[in-house]
Amino acid sequence: MLRFIIRRLIITIPTILVVITITWGLIRLAPGNFYTGEKALPEAIELNIREKYGLDRPWHEQYLRTMGQILRLDFGTSLKYEGKSVNEIIARSLPVSATVGILAYLLALIVGITVGSIAALKQNSKWDYASMTVAMLGISIPNFVLGPILVLFFSMTLYWLPPSRWDGFPSKSVILPVITLSALYMAYIARLTRAGMLEVLRADYIRTARSKGLSETQVVIRHALRGGLLPVVSYTGPALAFLLTGTVVVEKLFVLPGLGTYFIQASLNRDEPLILGIVAFISMTLLTMNLLVDIAYGYLDPRIRH
Repeated sequence: MLRFIIRRLIITIPTILVVITITWGLIRLAPGNFYTGEKALPEAIELNIREKYGLDRPWHEQYLRTMGQILRLDFGTSLKYEGKSVNEIIARSLPVSATVGILAYLLALIVGITVGSIAALKQNSKWDYASMTVAMLGISIPNFVLGPILVLFFSMTLYWLPPSRWDGFPSKSVILPVITLSALYMAYIARLTRAGMLEVLRADYIRTARSKGLSETQVVIRHALRGGLLPVVSYTGPALAFLLTGTVVVEKLFVLPGLGTYFIQASLNRDEPLILGIVAFISMTLLTMNLLVDIAYGYLDPRIRH
């Protein structure tokens, strides 16, 4: 297992550099620049701007300079937020995205595993059909539809929760974003848990555990869940990475100053350092989560360790 972890860590840096290289190339291929607008700038001013930001140099020099900064974890200064470094913007916006993402992940995990386990244990019953119907609704309704529905009902009709405000955690302002964000993941986790549990409950070692006189609770918690959650672990690793780094639609709906909001603004503004910094951070987070998933797999299933 240790050798496997070291190999994964070695290939992580080249993978991140490939992702950043592709992103950098796509930015350069896109028409326009961060300083262009409806009214064309005088040629002398444009030349001064290009010289100031090094855009007048050959493309390979610009690329090497950018990669050198990223390898030092210095993503440069934002082109639109004057005087703000990309590292500072990420550090300021990440706690917002991480708070909402972690709470949504925990809610999805708790509800999804509970509902999926009950559906598997009561297969083909009314509980099974009802829970899977609700799960299909969670998958089918996109968050940009669910969010306004929740705001209309809980904020504009019942006046229980604020529609769009960030007061930090704990506060009522996190409830609607967390529910909106977790609904899709909750539904997927419930279905994956049900499928995994149904497969494990038919295994020989489960029948052996029951034949030894163990109670159904002991069989489920000590034996069935450990194998039945393998599909959930595989899914929730990358899902947690995206939740931690910000979900654009939810942050836009509820006006959250998170990482996703800054990423959209950077894309619209052609803010190259900020785009590359956020992409690099998301890539590192995603690869780290995938590594943790592989380690968790080895813990849950001893066969993988050998």
